[in-house]
Amino acid sequence: MSTAFDTTLTNLGINRTTTSAAAASSSGSTTLGQADFLKLMTAQLNNQDPFAPVDNTQMVAQMAQFSSLAGITDMNTTLKAISDKLGGTSASDALSYVGKTVLTEGNTAYARTSGGIAGAVELDGDATDVNVSITSADGQVLKTIQLGAQSKGTVSYDWDGTTDGGAAAGDGPFKVSVTAANAGTTVASRNLVWAPVAAVSMPASGSPTLTLPGLGQVAISAVRQIG
Repeated sequence: MSTAFDTTLTNLGINRTTTSAAAASSSGSTTLGQADFLKLMTAQLNNQDPFAPVDNTQMVAQMAQFSSLAGITDMNTTLKAISDKLGGTSASDALSYVGKTVLTEGNTAYARTSGGIAGAVELDGDATDVNVSITSADGQVLKTIQLGAQSKGTVSYDWDGTTDGGAAAGDGPFKVSVTAANAGTTVASRNLVWAPVAAVSMPASGSPTLTLPGLGQVAISAVRQIG
């Protein structure tokens, strides 16, 4: 089969070994591309026997294949461009975050104007016992919030800014930690805090990042919710 194919290419004036080696050295691939397909068809036309020309049916079939290949290549290019656009974040999209608050993973939070903080716990599984501990910057426990049994997913909490003893806790910053267990077995969890967007960084390459007080640089992809 391979020998017959080589003979056919030789009769058309094409050396398969040389062509493949050149293609492999220049592009790292030994497969026939669109340009190779066109070259083969052109060589076939140039070297056909005038007394036994190529069957029109075969010519139409080859042209249809060529057209289909070109169409698929163009479609893939277009779909990739659409995918990149949908998955990317434009400069205007990123700048629109400034002045807003976002919910993202973190353990540092500042008090709202009305006092206290709001946040959420992200659970990787069902839990029978979920607790949120809020401490001052020096490590003093200010408030323990018991959320009880919760299903897998995200559960919100709201702290009014008063300590377990009823005193005002101040403006912070506060440190927040969460624990979750299911019948004594630890459940993976993480704390989510609301933070204002102070600035947006637009690197020359890569995705934009948000500057959040107490949390530093956070990727836009890490934002769970916008307030």
